[in-house]
Amino acid sequence: MTEDGSRPDPATEAFVTHRKLLFTVAYEMLGSAVDAEDVLQETWLRWVGVDLDAVRDRRAYLVRITTRQAIGRLRTLGRRKESYVGPWLPEPLLTAPDVAEDAELADSISMAMMLVLETLGPTERAVFVLREVFDLGYEEIAEAVGKSTAAVRQIAHRARGHVAARRPRGAVSPAEAQAALGAFQRAVETGDLQDLLDLLAPDVVALSDGGGIKQAMPRPTVGAERVARLLAAGVAVWGPVATLERARINGHPALIVRIDGEIDLVVAMRIEEGLITGIYSVRNPEKLTRVERETAVGR
Repeated sequence: MTEDGSRPDPATEAFVTHRKLLFTVAYEMLGSAVDAEDVLQETWLRWVGVDLDAVRDRRAYLVRITTRQAIGRLRTLGRRKESYVGPWLPEPLLTAPDVAEDAELADSISMAMMLVLETLGPTERAVFVLREVFDLGYEEIAEAVGKSTAAVRQIAHRARGHVAARRPRGAVSPAEAQAALGAFQRAVETGDLQDLLDLLAPDVVALSDGGGIKQAMPRPTVGAERVARLLAAGVAVWGPVATLERARINGHPALIVRIDGEIDLVVAMRIEEGLITGIYSVRNPEKLTRVERETAVGR
């Protein structure tokens, strides 16, 4: 209902009904909430010009518009990332607790999985996301990406194999995730890294995204000893003055680190077989606007 009690027009009602889905499609395609919102604005502008009487399935039509806009935006982002300073990480989202209850959705928007999706081309990424996450039919996906149904089936098969070879191995229990997060939090708060060291995989990778605005690692740091030394140096500098908050970021437990009350970074982790295999720290302030309030995602 609108403020005066009347029903919204059909175009507005359909867009609002599916907005959470459309945002999630765009975000999983782009890894950026800011760009996802821009895509939704472009989707709306095209949607209001559509003859609804000629639309058989409004949800599918909206997803098609969003996907096409996201593919175009993704190609632009690819050129932008080529000049990005240091490692690029997805924009973290503060998500509602109920997102974790949808295991497939939570996995698809995790920082680890979003980085895997970054290794796909624009069309492959669209096909994978629409098929594997949102369970759209091949015919619907074909219309969205402008390919034949046969071609989409081949792309889906190829993308599925590509992702399977790179995605985290095995499901992580809430207890394992909380243990890793707790070890990191204790290390920062006490300066004792031993608990954290016990959880680091030998080939752990640490990435830090400062975007050229905040100090961050210029390249990935690989290996338990090197990552441990890096963490020790960071703890020595900001650990004594930092305030840590546990939060649900991209559907998974993570830490928000504040200094003087201001968010300084968000730390998410990739955990496999009980060990931390990835540590992702986002410091770029332009990417931290979505951790102050919850962002609605859904399928």
